[in-house]
Amino acid sequence: MPSAILVFYGSYRSDRAGIRLAKYLVRELGARGERVEFIDAKAVGLPMLDRMYKEYPKGDAPPAMEALAEKIRSADAFVFVTGEYNWGMQPGLKNLTDHFLEEWFWRPAAIASYSAGRLSGARSNSMWHGTLSEMGMVVISSTLTVGPIGDTLDEDGNLAGSGGKSLGRAFPRFADDLAWWTEACREQRARKAPPY
Repeated sequence: MPSAILVFYGSYRSDRAGIRLAKYLVRELGARGERVEFIDAKAVGLPMLDRMYKEYPKGDAPPAMEALAEKIRSADAFVFVTGEYNWGMQPGLKNLTDHFLEEWFWRPAAIASYSAGRLSGARSNSMWHGTLSEMGMVVISSTLTVGPIGDTLDEDGNLAGSGGKSLGRAFPRFADDLAWWTEACREQRARKAPPY
């Protein structure tokens, strides 16, 4: 049974190198038979967080927020593609995730980070683990760190160079881990109602 996976990307920069990694993940997860949808925080265009989705009276949330809430509720799993800004999280992606809470609960999340340098967004990757756990997701142990992004993937998200070979070797375990947790969580939700 194919899983519904949302791949989130959060850069608002004009030259968005990390979109290469998002393209790669969407394509490769789709090739494994999953139903994958790309969610671009910049295209969704939520404002800086003022009011969470749950704080709006039913039916009063902005249309983009309402549509995204339904996609999140309907998804089986999430992948967060994140860059690292000055040792920290990408603000666009963090802003998007903070608009929601209960919608994320009881589903697995995977993290793929990138940077222009050799540390591959590892510090941001690590920060996301705690944040996503706090938001009610099961964060899988497998992760991807990609860098330098420009030497690892071309503009279309195709593997390039030795970094691309490393990413190609790492992806199957990442995808297998996500698939295992996705199935486990889906079956548990069907078997027993979540405790809250």
